[in-house]
Amino acid sequence: MHRALGCSILLALFTFSCPAPEGPWRSALYPENWSPGFSDSEGRFLHDFSYAGYHNGEDLPKNDNKAKFDVTDYGADSSGASDATTGIQLAIDAAENAGGGIVFIPDGLYRCDGALLIDASNIVLRGEGPDKSRIYFTSFNGMAYKGHITFKGALQHGAEVLLDKDGKNGATEIVSADATALSDGDDVSIGWTISDEFVAEHGMTGTWQAFNNTWQSVFRRHVVAVETGGNKHRITLDVPLRYPAKTRDGASLRIETGYISDCGIEDLAIANAVAWNDAWSQFQVRAVEFEDVKDCWMRNVESFASPHANADGYHLQNCGVRVLSSKRVTIANCRLQKAQNRGGGGCGYLYEISQSNEVLIRECVGRDGRHNFIQNWGFGTTGCVFLRCESSGSTNIISRGIPIGLPAYCEFHHSLAMANLVDSCTLDDGWYGGNRGNESTGAGQTTTQNVYWNTSGGGLIRSFAYGNGYVIGTRGVTVQTGLIDPRAHGTAPEDYVEGKDIGGSLEPESLYENQLQRRLNKY
Repeated sequence: MHRALGCSILLALFTFSCPAPEGPWRSALYPENWSPGFSDSEGRFLHDFSYAGYHNGEDLPKNDNKAKFDVTDYGADSSGASDATTGIQLAIDAAENAGGGIVFIPDGLYRCDGALLIDASNIVLRGEGPDKSRIYFTSFNGMAYKGHITFKGALQHGAEVLLDKDGKNGATEIVSADATALSDGDDVSIGWTISDEFVAEHGMTGTWQAFNNTWQSVFRRHVVAVETGGNKHRITLDVPLRYPAKTRDGASLRIETGYISDCGIEDLAIANAVAWNDAWSQFQVRAVEFEDVKDCWMRNVESFASPHANADGYHLQNCGVRVLSSKRVTIANCRLQKAQNRGGGGCGYLYEISQSNEVLIRECVGRDGRHNFIQNWGFGTTGCVFLRCESSGSTNIISRGIPIGLPAYCEFHHSLAMANLVDSCTLDDGWYGGNRGNESTGAGQTTTQNVYWNTSGGGLIRSFAYGNGYVIGTRGVTVQTGLIDPRAHGTAPEDYVEGKDIGGSLEPESLYENQLQRRLNKY
């Protein structure tokens, strides 16, 4: 038997280090002939993560013929001497009134004393590169839980279609007694009520409380086909389910309207750091926010040291970018760092995903935040991919008056993040997911079916997934699994660890990219 293959098989059963293999090796869960639905004898399997990103993995737009709206033509001062908020917003409004366009921010420094809002489709904020086009924001009072640049739809739920049988994990087809309200092309959510039975099933009675007895959107999908002949109507979805959707919990499909789409922000530098005490006076102030969007992007955006007189070299007041209640978003080639407020209350998150599906964060750097890359708050973060990201310096600062930092990590932070992938990332701090109990308003079990693939760096992976979790191929990072740690309570079986310390020769190097190639080539 080839030594690499032997280690692969043994590591499927035991956690220990093997000597470096003589050649490339593959995971026992991802053989050369892999296709969706493959599992081992213990029922362990890897989801197909290839749907993440803009238009389910398509390349971002390169060149387009959209009309251009130069912000300086609308009065925006490019010297930084006066407030440019009104000029930039006027250019955004003009683009929206024209049905879309590029809001062009030429070489210069733009001071914004307010905030910017994009609430229509087909709007792109574009600079000449983060070394040339720079925007800094000075406002802080009243900015809690808001973004200085916000892309925002107005999502609403319409007709509800009850499932007639349980939706299976990994299935693209669901069944209803009556799907006549649906049409091909509809945007929909599949979700269920966080019932007492669902909570008890996960050992979370008395812990999960914030969303109990409410219907929660879990899977944001697109209807590919509807068959309404016969007494069982069949609905085909664009992306597989990532977890069982049970009729016991009132599982249903709801039509969604109100997304904005094909919006982006690119080739810019952004800062919003202010005076230290001012930054600590507000929670969750974000530089960029995407809410209720689909098929949008952020690329080649960097933070920079704010020119604010009292910023002391910091870049961000608090948080970087958040994606909320959205799907199919790509964040690529970005660098966010140096947050001021890295205390409690959801502060210091540089790249945050909440209640969103198929988000791709690739080739991004997060430094000196609290949790540089994080899933946060609420059910319904599934199918997201972090590809070749770099994280260092995650630090929890005790308080405004005691600026002492304690080590922190990237995290699966809340309410059962399902089937997400950390792929080929360099972690010099680490990543954590487990049973957080009553922390963060009853976060409880935060992770299930998530995968760490080909991870490197000097940090720590602490993986305590409810049900199955996977750590496959590492270089340098320390791995902690097991069932003894208090944060592993109720997470049996122990997470699957394979290829510890021999990730450098793991094939394929990127799981996401290999699965994307397979899907586009029809497997």
